[in-house]
Amino acid sequence: MRQRFFNRINFTDVALGIIGAGLVGLIVIGSFKTLAEGNYTTRQWLDFVVFGIAQGSIYALIALGYTLVYGILRMINFAHSEVFMGGAFTAYFAADAMAKSGFLKANTFISILILFAVAMATSVLIGVLVERIAYRPLRRAPRLVPLITAIGASFFLQYTFKGLYGSSFKAYPEIAALKGNYTWGDLNITKIQIVVIVSAALLMLGLYLYVQYTKAGKAMRAVSEDKDVAALMGIDVDAIIVRTFVIGAALAGAAGILYALTFRQVNFFMGFGPGIKAFTAAVLGGIGNIPGAMVGGLFLGLFESVGPILFLDGLNVPAPYQLKDVIAFTLLVLVLLFRPSGILGERLSRNKA
Repeated sequence: MRQRFFNRINFTDVALGIIGAGLVGLIVIGSFKTLAEGNYTTRQWLDFVVFGIAQGSIYALIALGYTLVYGILRMINFAHSEVFMGGAFTAYFAADAMAKSGFLKANTFISILILFAVAMATSVLIGVLVERIAYRPLRRAPRLVPLITAIGASFFLQYTFKGLYGSSFKAYPEIAALKGNYTWGDLNITKIQIVVIVSAALLMLGLYLYVQYTKAGKAMRAVSEDKDVAALMGIDVDAIIVRTFVIGAALAGAAGILYALTFRQVNFFMGFGPGIKAFTAAVLGGIGNIPGAMVGGLFLGLFESVGPILFLDGLNVPAPYQLKDVIAFTLLVLVLLFRPSGILGERLSRNKA
């Protein structure tokens, strides 16, 4: 019995276990020392949490596009970050025109709806074109081929927008109605954070209800299980795949506007950082799992906001917030070490794509 136990242990498992235990130990020790020193007030911790939830909501919206496409086609659409960028970048020109004409100030709510419409429509157009031109002809190809194509499409879109709109940063106009904040005790939340969190929550809830309770949503789930069997049952597989790209792209376009309203700067390369983080969020939650992408996005946003201070400040690490990307990807490593399928696992089958 003992010999069989030792035969099952290999060097890789031991090394990964030691690394995981070491990282967890550092996190626990750093957190304990930071809290014991008491350098941050309750209000400051709440500010970190609120910012993390707002940022995580944006990651979650983008991550849904990754997870929807993976659930249907079993491929990672690395061009999705440029779908996010294209909507926000194009909507800048609408925002600038409305600001110069005075329409933005006089009709703020309508103007914001117009920005969402422009960004989502642009992102949907890009997403559909990418599916039709880059992915559909390769649907029966080995999985590595569409993956390489997705990377190529990403670079193509980046430099197409650079050529169309220029390489400089564009600053979104300031919206007076979104300035200011509300305070309840120690909780301080800005108006733009409220808009981001509420908008993202409504969009994610709408997607979940659509997929779970509508006929089209059931068809999407059927195609994700087995495209050939779904086709035999009368489902138009191509139409469902296009619909999946449309929904994912629309959510990315909405995320682009929320990102632009929060950080107020866009350029042709803006999709890379949020796109990588959103893909990380999708993996954290369980790639192919819609609730998992939502949870993964929020989890990652909170870790990026709270983690650097909580884990590293007590260890006397200088400028801990500059290491937020290290914290985010360390979280990914830990999750994949102890739960390779992600936080919520993958509820979809592994049938042939």
